[in-house]
Amino acid sequence: MGTLSLARDRIIDMPSAEAAVEFTSEHGQRFLVTVDTEEEFDWRKPLDRSGHSLDTIPRLAKFQQFCEGFGVVPAYLVDYPIASSPRAAEVLREPVMAGRADIGVQLHPWVNPPHDEEVNEFNSFAGNLPAELERAKFGKLRDMIAQAFGKAPLIYRAGRYGVGPETAAILRDGGIAIDTSVRARFDYSSTGGPNFRDFPIRPWWIGARGGLMELPLTTVYWGMLRQLGHWLYPALWRIPQVRGLLARVGMLERIPLTPEGVTVEEAIRGIDIAIDEGLPVLVFSFHSPSLSPGFTPYVRSEAELDQFYDWWRTVFGYLAQRGIKPTSVNGIMESVALA
Repeated sequence: MGTLSLARDRIIDMPSAEAAVEFTSEHGQRFLVTVDTEEEFDWRKPLDRSGHSLDTIPRLAKFQQFCEGFGVVPAYLVDYPIASSPRAAEVLREPVMAGRADIGVQLHPWVNPPHDEEVNEFNSFAGNLPAELERAKFGKLRDMIAQAFGKAPLIYRAGRYGVGPETAAILRDGGIAIDTSVRARFDYSSTGGPNFRDFPIRPWWIGARGGLMELPLTTVYWGMLRQLGHWLYPALWRIPQVRGLLARVGMLERIPLTPEGVTVEEAIRGIDIAIDEGLPVLVFSFHSPSLSPGFTPYVRSEAELDQFYDWWRTVFGYLAQRGIKPTSVNGIMESVALA
């Protein structure tokens, strides 16, 4: 296919249909579990450089063991506080080195040196920073991850999904093979972030085929009106009561594949839609502070933590029932059909 036009060489640009990634027939349909592995902070308060803790790091060991019981290779996308924690290396380095887990980059610019910018909401999207500052922050984090966990990271997600016009070039230069920052069917532009509302959920090449792959998080529309979801759902953003009503009566529902705020029944409906649409990789995600009660709105007690694990247990079982096997970062890259 050669190199695509420059306008398609940025993550924030809508991809052309010709940029879609093709996979081998042996790949079929797979799923990937990604973990936004980060410090704990109060999501209700303004961001700051030091107001955080790392109490949930030991909980990563239990989740890793849980995933191994299902043959799942989780991809831990770690930010600077995690990468600089010796305890995190103790927990994750061995499974990463053994191939039972993947390690990747997640850039939270407000806690990632060099600290040359003002901490505010606009600058919390790394792609809004001057290109050289975004590059410097990414490079420092990438190098620390490689040293701490014993492998160079191949996958990236911008914190708050905040990619910008120069992010793709920075990732290529940094040896990243897969970006997974696009949260399709979500719009963060009201707070200074990118708008991914109309982006596809199938993977695509950013620029030259076989170079940097975009692997968007999976979100589907479900219900009788799902074919109209791409314009109807955003049109109702000022009246969430109507959105809720449409979901309750089975007309239209937006379902991201995450245990955070999504019931297991909703997730299964989303999985069915993704499978029926032939999605080659179903991408699941959640934030690591949800592994311990009290740090996110989604897990506030030990009982809710049990429900969190039950969610995954049910989802893994249902995926196996549907014949959808787990994959890994290397598995995805090796399954690409370039001929």
